[in-house]
Amino acid sequence: MRLSPPPISLLPAALVAPFLLLAGCVGAPERPPAPAPAPRPAPLTQPASPPPPAPVEWQDRPTTPGDWRYQADGAGSVALFGPGTGSSLFILRCDKAARQVRVLRPGLARTAMTVRTSYGAVTWPAGAAAGTMPATQAIRAANDATLDQIAYSRGRFAVEVQGLDTLILPAWAEVGRVVEDCRG
Repeated sequence: MRLSPPPISLLPAALVAPFLLLAGCVGAPERPPAPAPAPRPAPLTQPASPPPPAPVEWQDRPTTPGDWRYQADGAGSVALFGPGTGSSLFILRCDKAARQVRVLRPGLARTAMTVRTSYGAVTWPAGAAAGTMPATQAIRAANDATLDQIAYSRGRFAVEVQGLDTLILPAWAEVGRVVEDCRG
């Protein structure tokens, strides 16, 4: 058997075919990486201020500095709370003849006094007290249950009058004694 050379017409196709097959194996040309985005200027802002402190519940606030003093007089009795004997921040006065307890808070007269105890909060109508010093006064019947709640509150109670500092007062025996004097 004799081999004869391929016809000349097939020679160019035979030489080109391997290159075409190899060209199909080559991946797409690599694209140059996209340019990095230009940095954006930081927005102008004020330095962050710390958040406001969480409100502290009245039970967790420190007690107002001072002590209770008890005094008996011809009209009844009185419990005074304050830093010394010369000034009082809060007064409970028994008017024995009227069987009423006057709750006084020195300061400009307002229209309401809120008392907070471990039993809850009560708002009493209040007004200006007669006397030489400006004070806010709420008048309660001696048998008002809130007076017992003040006396038996868990260690403290709060008195709020709009426009004046809140008082956090210890629930000492002087309070209950004035209330009992008015009921007796």
